[in-house]
Amino acid sequence: MSGHSKWSTIKRLKGALDAKRGKIFSKLAREIIIAVKLAGPDPDMNPRLRMVILKCKSSNMPADNVERAIKKGAGAGEGADYEELSYEIYGPHGVAVLVNVNTDNRNRTAAEMRHLLTKKGGNMATQGAVSRLFHRKGQIMVARDAADEDTLMELALESGAEDFKSEEDGFEIITDPSNFETVHQALESKSIACESAQVTQIAELLTPLTSQDQADDLNKLLEALDEHDDVNEYYHNAQFPESAE
Repeated sequence: MSGHSKWSTIKRLKGALDAKRGKIFSKLAREIIIAVKLAGPDPDMNPRLRMVILKCKSSNMPADNVERAIKKGAGAGEGADYEELSYEIYGPHGVAVLVNVNTDNRNRTAAEMRHLLTKKGGNMATQGAVSRLFHRKGQIMVARDAADEDTLMELALESGAEDFKSEEDGFEIITDPSNFETVHQALESKSIACESAQVTQIAELLTPLTSQDQADDLNKLLEALDEHDDVNEYYHNAQFPESAE
């Protein structure tokens, strides 16, 4: 995903209407429940839970909602049993899309995903065809007015970041997943606010979209994925035309 696309996503999440914000919070709560069931309710002892809580903060999820989800995950036998699945998809115009879902009924989710793709111009890829195009990396986004560029770059690289990118909207810091927390904590120690901080999937090879019509075709699929209750997150390798950002 290009830097421009990432900043567009951040802006869209922050400006989400209340109804959409509620859906985002519901998906995050499901992530918390899964993380707690896997490794316990203490973020200091559960790296995955720490990561989800960071995502909650980036999405302005209220602390009360986070606490309720942690308690629900810690309740013995309470709530649905979710499993995590990935779908590898080719969207419109050959764009690769990697979709992660949390579901309590894999057959239902698979049927719904096939129906969604039929309507929105996508199709299932063979296993490995899409996932091989992405690499798991830590990604930290910092708004331009949140830090001095030279100071931030020096801090990030000295604390173990792999790459530092300066963009119109701000700065992107890329890390190896194993160094993500070290770099993030270095920024926190200097009170540098992050717009987004997570371990994610980053495409190594982008598929350029050459017109607004092509961008619109892909966005219809991505919006449908956003609306699906089971879709946790997705990654794509589209390079949008500047006019579509």
